[in-house]
Amino acid sequence: MTPTRRQFLEGVAALGMGLVVGVRLEPAQAQPGAPAPGVLAPNAFVRIAPDNTVTIIAKHIEMGQGAHTGLATLVAEELDADWSQIRVEAAPSDPTRYNNLAWAPLPAQGTGGSTSLANSWEQLRRAGATARAMLVAAAAQRWSVPASEITVDRGVVAHAPSGRRATFGELAADAARQTPPSNVSLKDPKDFKLIGRHAPRVDSRPKTDGSATYTLDVRRPDMLTAVIARPPRFGATVRSFDATEARRVNGVTDVVQVPAGVAVVAKGTWAAIKGRRALRIDWDEQAAERRGSEELYAHYRTLALQPGAVAQGQGDVPAAMGSAARVLEAVYEFPYLAHTPMETLDCVVELRPDGCEIWLGSQVPTLDHQTVAAVVGLPPSKVRVHTLLAGGSFGRRSTARSELVVEAASVAKALGGARTVKLVWTREDDVRGGFYRPLYTHRLRAGLDAAGNVVAWAHRIVGQSIVTGTPLAPLRVRGGIDLTSVEGAANLPYAISNTLVDLHSPTVGIPVLWWRAVGSTHTAYSTEAFLDELARAAGRDPLDMRRAMLGRHPRHLAVLDLVARQSGWGQPLAPGRARGVAVHECFGSVVAQVAEVSRGADGLPRVERVVCAVDCGIAVNPDVVRAQMEGSIGFGLGSALWSEITVVDGLVQQSNFHDFRILRIDEMPRVDVHIVPSAAPPTGVGEPGVPPIAPAVANAWLALTGQPVRRLPFSRLARAGRA
Repeated sequence: MTPTRRQFLEGVAALGMGLVVGVRLEPAQAQPGAPAPGVLAPNAFVRIAPDNTVTIIAKHIEMGQGAHTGLATLVAEELDADWSQIRVEAAPSDPTRYNNLAWAPLPAQGTGGSTSLANSWEQLRRAGATARAMLVAAAAQRWSVPASEITVDRGVVAHAPSGRRATFGELAADAARQTPPSNVSLKDPKDFKLIGRHAPRVDSRPKTDGSATYTLDVRRPDMLTAVIARPPRFGATVRSFDATEARRVNGVTDVVQVPAGVAVVAKGTWAAIKGRRALRIDWDEQAAERRGSEELYAHYRTLALQPGAVAQGQGDVPAAMGSAARVLEAVYEFPYLAHTPMETLDCVVELRPDGCEIWLGSQVPTLDHQTVAAVVGLPPSKVRVHTLLAGGSFGRRSTARSELVVEAASVAKALGGARTVKLVWTREDDVRGGFYRPLYTHRLRAGLDAAGNVVAWAHRIVGQSIVTGTPLAPLRVRGGIDLTSVEGAANLPYAISNTLVDLHSPTVGIPVLWWRAVGSTHTAYSTEAFLDELARAAGRDPLDMRRAMLGRHPRHLAVLDLVARQSGWGQPLAPGRARGVAVHECFGSVVAQVAEVSRGADGLPRVERVVCAVDCGIAVNPDVVRAQMEGSIGFGLGSALWSEITVVDGLVQQSNFHDFRILRIDEMPRVDVHIVPSAAPPTGVGEPGVPPIAPAVANAWLALTGQPVRRLPFSRLARAGRA
């Protein structure tokens, strides 16, 4: 069922009612003023100033994925601008102008699901083409020549017959008086000069010279810093607290109770942290979640034996299993995972009687904007959101209830709006504060015929729903199925006549959230690792077995063939090494990876080399695509080899990178990325590189050692004495 705009509005409003008062989406809140005189502003995305600068208004946040560079490339291409004149600014919060078109029918501005370039592909090219047409019209009028005789190249408008030339800046004022054309023609891809080629990232210089502004860099007059003491167990609340000692800490100005816990406000972060340590809090844990990871695994394994809600089914699985020559079964288990972006969460709120401004790296400004307005009791038109660069996110800065801004706004409100407040989460707050990739159990069964062909496939998934109970449920929960839990499994590309995918979504009091590549992070592993176990049982080459079942998916076949050629699949390897392959589609892109693995000195897999092939439509900036694949492989390897959030008696056991291991620099393998040539519109690259790496490593390990790895992370092998 596709939700209507009204349903979404009702969902958001219901959320707001739970906070303070109703929340409504209102257009054009707190917009910047009209363009300065002489500035060409033909639409919401382009500004051309007399100083010859071209400013692109980016509707998507830059959190390291290269979105600002990609968005600017789309505009500059159709504008025929020179790359050196391009600047990028973050758009204000306004879903009427900066809506994510891929999230339709939601009227929401936001970044997620690897959609930034895909949803902007035509929109921003048209924005650039419109500006170009107005510049050409202004030049034609000024020079009294036909517009058809005018050319534009690298920011210069020219009329060859007369020898006249002008820069964008010289024409900006005249162009601003032109009427924007109602329709414009877009370039044929063969004429692209920037798209598909290297252009330096627009954010590299400010990030390397220190001039880039993150939320942590924001300084406001008389600003205070707040940290919050949150309950050690999820679901607990404050029964009472004693702030006597906290108030004695030099620099502490206030201690206030807020819905998230108890906030200590000080003249600096260190004083706030010391004040928090001095607090005495009596927590009410009657409603707290006290189960741990092992209890949940045991519960999930029991559920995995019982039929769930059907997400996908075809044929007659029981009959096909009954007539199969062999039936194999495996259970795969995946832990909770934290996002741990390098810049921990932070938010600045400046609350005045007549308005409110907030600064943060927001993935969904629409939700944050509406929610903070409800918390502080102001109409959205009185609230302004400044979206800043974010030092990573991986989904962490996109929560359905905007918890971060709610916390910051609650503290500012508790102080009566007297001072600007910067809320800071420490690394420990983040690791122990919740919102994890859910813990999952997968039970797979498959039937093989006498020739080793897969004739039946049953896949049962058990794990918390990410979106049930949130305003996004109308969009992502259908027939009781959270689509994020089964994506990558319910749309398995392999040709198997009898298939069944079903789901249990148990209720657990541990907060969960989408994590980079969302459901595909566990479905890709379970399906691709199980397929190699089947190939091994059937005595077949894993890559050939996949190819035989992908006849209806030419993109999958193309990336498999490319990665096979580039990796030397089937060719001899050095002694002590083995290869593993995996292929997966998510967010519209198909990625195949071959991992070359040896046994490290610690007995665990050492990944020597990864070959990656990606079909992401046209590569707007190939260097960014390669960087995203390389980063995704490092990110996915860290979680596969080392990362795990464990819970004991309701308490998270990890706190920082010393016990929540991610990949270290000396563990990063050589990575070779190959992009499938394509003229199709771009698809996502921020996430699709993550899912295949873990099963590719697992399959290489299976080939090397004969050991299937059915519970992540791999480091558990050493703890279990199997390394």
